[in-house]
Amino acid sequence: MLQKIFATGIAIGLSVSGFAQSPDTSAVIASATTPETTTAAPTPPEEKKPFLTISGSADVYYRVDFSKQAANNRTSFTGTHNNFSIGMASVKLEHKGEKVSMVADLGFGPRAKEFAYTDEGITQAIKQLYISYSPADWIKFTAGTWATHVGYELVDPQLNRNYSMSYMFTNGPFTHTGIKAELTKGKSGFMIGVANATDYRISPDGYINKKFIIAQYSLAASDNVKFYLNYVGGQNPDTSKMNQFDLVATAKVSDKFNIGFNGTINSTKVWDGEKNMDAKSWSGAALYLNVDPKPWFGLSLRTEYFSDKNQFKISTGTENGASVFATTLSANFRTGGFIFIPEFRMDSASEEIFIDKDGNGKKGAGSFLLAAIYSF
Repeated sequence: MLQKIFATGIAIGLSVSGFAQSPDTSAVIASATTPETTTAAPTPPEEKKPFLTISGSADVYYRVDFSKQAANNRTSFTGTHNNFSIGMASVKLEHKGEKVSMVADLGFGPRAKEFAYTDEGITQAIKQLYISYSPADWIKFTAGTWATHVGYELVDPQLNRNYSMSYMFTNGPFTHTGIKAELTKGKSGFMIGVANATDYRISPDGYINKKFIIAQYSLAASDNVKFYLNYVGGQNPDTSKMNQFDLVATAKVSDKFNIGFNGTINSTKVWDGEKNMDAKSWSGAALYLNVDPKPWFGLSLRTEYFSDKNQFKISTGTENGASVFATTLSANFRTGGFIFIPEFRMDSASEEIFIDKDGNGKKGAGSFLLAAIYSF
């Protein structure tokens, strides 16, 4: 009996000893087999950028001048009365490579034709056409034709809150053709470039050796406040010399309210046949108040003062130049890529630069328009 008990004890002891060693041996086995039997989690495929991005827009409008005079419109793109009118059909092709990108921005219609007024034929359809090279994140070089950096408003109607344009936009510049370098450092940005005369894709005969200088300094004071100081200057094809300084400021007060400001001054020395005369100027300033109480609805109020005492841009037919104060109130109804804009506008001048319904001169003009814009 004692022998059986003793034998049983030895067997249990050997079993316990065997189990005590099993963690070590299983670890060794696992260690030996893991590289061959364990499969790593699959790496998600790298997301590739689109080879080609296509966007565009189309706009139409109907405008009524309260004096029934189309000539009372003195700003760009809305020079009609009591007509259903087309604006522009636009398509933008953009390809972005790792360091090199290309943009071909084309527009067709009266709006595009006015924008490219120095061109003729099919080249009037070219709003922008440029190639950019960015060897590093902080620097980019661009060559070709691009929309000006000067001013608050843009040629594409879906990018503006008001459908009619300001006097400052109308009196330019519109585009630059040349080469520019853009640099960023912290909250600041710098741009410097050399271009043909303002708005000329091809320099006029006899003017090929003359070029303009363009520049911009931008500052993001905060996530919600930004400033842009712009410059363009050089000798015009008519041999006058001009310098234009322009300031744009934007401030996001809340998700529903933002403010924009644009101020510009142009100083020009006219050629009298022998020399450039003393500089004379025109200038303007505009305030933009934008409120969006609902995602689908917004209101925009633009107030602008434009002064042209030397009649560079506004001819009065007298020895006196004119100044204009214009107020524009636009509603924006939005759904998807569609924007519907009813707009009232009142212009008041210091001289009789407008016409009443009987053809007589007057100092004020008013209009109402309806515009429909679709973009994708």
